[in-house]
Amino acid sequence: MRCGSLLAKRPIGPPDLPLALTVAAAIVLVVANLSPLMELSVVGRTASTTIVGGAYEMWQQDEKLTGALVAFCAVLAPACYVLFMLTLLLAARLSPVPHWAGEMLRWAHHFEVWSMLEVMMLGILVALIKIAELATVEAGIGMFAVGLLVLLFPAILVTFDADDLWQRVQWTDDGTPPPSPDALSAAESRG
Repeated sequence: MRCGSLLAKRPIGPPDLPLALTVAAAIVLVVANLSPLMELSVVGRTASTTIVGGAYEMWQQDEKLTGALVAFCAVLAPACYVLFMLTLLLAARLSPVPHWAGEMLRWAHHFEVWSMLEVMMLGILVALIKIAELATVEAGIGMFAVGLLVLLFPAILVTFDADDLWQRVQWTDDGTPPPSPDALSAAESRG
């Protein structure tokens, strides 16, 4: 409490919930990247693709920047975020928490910002509506997996207590932790 207003609230729920959600996100991420997003049928011809296949096709069609951005924001950044979170949540079970967990926490925050699954999902839905006038479109398993990821990522964020982990990291110098990534990003947005 500060000035009579609640500034932050610690996540409530079982302590293993963020780990369970992150493991689920890792499994769903694999399904989302290996399964077709949708199937298009026009005049008897059928085509389908995955997220990676779509990014590669953009690259091949000389849309290199768009293909690279899709690959980074829809595949690489979410995969790195989930991998970093899994590593952090497993490291948090150690006592003391290793010093490298602090740096990983910073990087996880950066990858979380660049994971734009909800933007990709919105773009796909708009494209589906426009294409539906010209072709028969069926959502694939990958589409449902991306939708589930859009729900899992915020659930991980809400249940994960980054400040608690930051305070438990075993720092190598004088033992005093530097400002947490959340505090740094709040200060950057104000300044």
